This record gives sequence, C-alpha cells and structure tokens, in this order.
Amino acid sequence: MEDTSKYHIHANVTANGVVERSDVVGAIFGQTEGLLGDELDLRDLRQSQKVGRIDVEISSTKGQSHGRLTIATSLDKVETATLAASLETITRIGPCRASLEIDEIEDVRAAKRKAVVDRAKELLQTGFDDSVMSSEEILAEVRQHVRVEDITEYEGLPAGPRVTDSDAIIVVEGRSDVLTLLKYGVKNAIAVEGTNVPDAVAELTRHRTVTVFLDGDRGGDLIFEELSQVGDIDYVAFAPAGESVEELDHHQLFAALRNKVPYDSVSELNEPREAVAATDGSATPSPPASSPPTIDEESPDGPSAGSNRSAAAPETDANADDGADSPSELPADESPTEPETVYGHAAVVVAGDTDRARFLDADGDVLEEAPAGEVDDALADAGTVPTTVVLDGILDQRLLDLAADRGVERIVARSLGQFTKRPTSVRVHAVDEIADTPPSE
Repeated sequence: MEDTSKYHIHANVTANGVVERSDVVGAIFGQTEGLLGDELDLRDLRQSQKVGRIDVEISSTKGQSHGRLTIATSLDKVETATLAASLETITRIGPCRASLEIDEIEDVRAAKRKAVVDRAKELLQTGFDDSVMSSEEILAEVRQHVRVEDITEYEGLPAGPRVTDSDAIIVVEGRSDVLTLLKYGVKNAIAVEGTNVPDAVAELTRHRTVTVFLDGDRGGDLIFEELSQVGDIDYVAFAPAGESVEELDHHQLFAALRNKVPYDSVSELNEPREAVAATDGSATPSPPASSPPTIDEESPDGPSAGSNRSAAAPETDANADDGADSPSELPADESPTEPETVYGHAAVVVAGDTDRARFLDADGDVLEEAPAGEVDDALADAGTVPTTVVLDGILDQRLLDLAADRGVERIVARSLGQFTKRPTSVRVHAVDEIADTPPSE
C-alpha cells in the first residue's frame, strides 16, 4: 500500500481517559461503519487495499490520552476528503469521551515531486562533467597520445623513433625528457638515464650531429662533463637555471634549442651552463644559420612536418626523411630575407608559431598581415584580393567560403577543419601537405 498510496490523512486524537491503540482503531471502524455507504465503508476499503494500515501513536498523562493517527489511501481527492471528514464524527473511544480532528491531508506525490526537484538540483551541480572539449583540444589530445606512444628504445635506452635513421640527434637526461620532446613533435632524442653515459650513446655521437640538451642544474653539468669526455658533441643547450627539460612548455623548449651554442665555444669554460645563458634570454649567442640540422620534429598541429633543423631555429615545415635539403627559417620577426615562395612563407608563418595570417599576391609578395583571429575581417576588408592566404591556424568553413567569394586561389593553413562544402575555385592545403616538395611559383 505504501507504494501505491496517493494521500496520507493525519489526525490528532484526544480522549478524557486512558486508552490504547486498539481502542482507537476499534472506535474508527465501529463508529464509521455504514456512515458513508457501501462504497466508502472502511472495512471494504481495507480489504480492497484502497486504504492502508491505520497507524496510531498515543500516550497518556494525568488521566488524559493524546495521540496522532495516519491513514494512507489510494482514493481520489474527493473520496479521501470525505473519508477524512467522517473520522471527525467519532465522539467516544472505549469508555471515554474523545474527539478526532483532521490536521492535514498530505499529497504523497507532491512530496515525491519535491524530493525529485531537490535531487535534480543537486545532480545539476555535481552530477555533470562540465569540461566540454573543443574540436581543437580533442585533436591535440589525440595527436599528443600518438606522439607519446612513439617512444622506442635504442640499445635499451629511451629514444624517439627517428634516432636510428636521423643525421642529427638530441641527447637528454631521462625518459621524461624524451617524452616531453615527443609531446612537441621532436622525434630524434635519446636519454642517457643518469650521469654514467652508456657506451651506446657515446658511440652514436661519433656518427651524428649531436646537440646536448640538459637540465639547468648540477646534474646537467655533470652529464655534460662526462659526455664531453666520452663522446663527440657539436652543440650545447641547457634549460633555464633551476628548471628541467621536462618542465618546459613549447615556447621555452624551442627557445632553448634555438639558442644552443657550438661546443667549441664552451668546452674550455669552467661553467658551460652559465655560458649558454642564451637559453633563458640573458644573452643571444647563436650558431651560424648554415650549421647542421638539429632536430626531427612533428608539428604540434599536424603530422610529421620536419626532420632537419638549422642551428639557428627549429623548423616545423620541412621533412627531410630522404635526406633532401631543408630550408632553415626563422620566425617572421627575425627572418633576414623575405621568402620567395609560398612554401617559404608557410615555413615562416606556421613554423614560427606566429599566430598570424599573411596575404600574398600572384608573385609571392606580401600584401598584408593580420592576426589569425582577425583573418576573416582582414580578408573581407582587403583592398587587393590576395592570390594566396597563409594561415597559422585552423582553416574553417567560414574563411573558406569568404575566400571563394573574394576570389582567393589558394589557402595554406596549419591544419584543416571539417567542411560541409568545399568550393572548387579555392585550393586548400595543410602545411604538411606541401612540406616534402616546395611548390614552384
């Protein structure tokens, strides 16, 4: 009955004498019998389970009895109200004069609804995961997972997958450093796993272009000292003082690698780490732009976009897996000469992580530049329609439609979004699609 009841009748009981629960129940059945007719006879309603058990709580003090009774019903509102009113006709309980007064008729369903509402409010506050990932975050997480899964071993040492075939390697301290470099797309790092440099690493340094990239602490100094004795080092880079390679973010890591110095310039110094102060910005020495490549890197926003790096700056848009020459581009604000091809502009804008868009004419000359977040407005307002747009960002449907309307012929972006329609008048490329072979103009 408790599961199907709709209403609870609550009444107060008063008797001028000492009575018990059985007296109250007997008085209810006896004095209401036949009062409301057969359809609302309490005994029949109990047998048909339309009325539940009569609960009575009563106590006696100083010759008076006071209590409370509750009756559950599954009748409708009118029938329940009528039955409740009939209880107030009771004038005696046992041998004592008594009275019953209806206190309230409780709607059980209303109480359940209130409980549902309260619980729903609680669930709204605590039951949902509000961390909704954007499309860019989802893609970045998947790509990062793939990169981390790329970690391999070289002679039992943690290494990136390109260590075995790359002309340039980066020697770091531990496995976590290799994972950090993989996170940012650098696949040619190998760890020495402590201050005792393994013979495998020492032998490897004799046949490759070697950059030592170590923590900015005493441990990094000790590893550098032993490597300088047992191996052949070409370049040296350190994390900022007091920090480790695994703690660096994308910009700090590539800044440190950009500002590496030739080993010969610090080999005779007592404090080589202090001499490589350029990694934390306190000085700006850098090797010549024609120095050998340093790292094999995969762009953070796309597939492998480069295997060789110049000593002057990391480069994300060249892929030299087959040993072909790769351009050594600096960020746009450091580039000593204007690129001559769309490929060169893409290397500068995207590899430099400029967060900008560049408009080019048919001859590859720069018409205008704008922040990547304002490229739509800049293209809409451009006085001269560019032939090519180079974008350090994700190409979306809105920009593609605008480019088609304005007559743009080509867009090169860091990566491509999802398109519901693709105008045939505009050629679109992710930067890695043009990395292997620079397009001729």
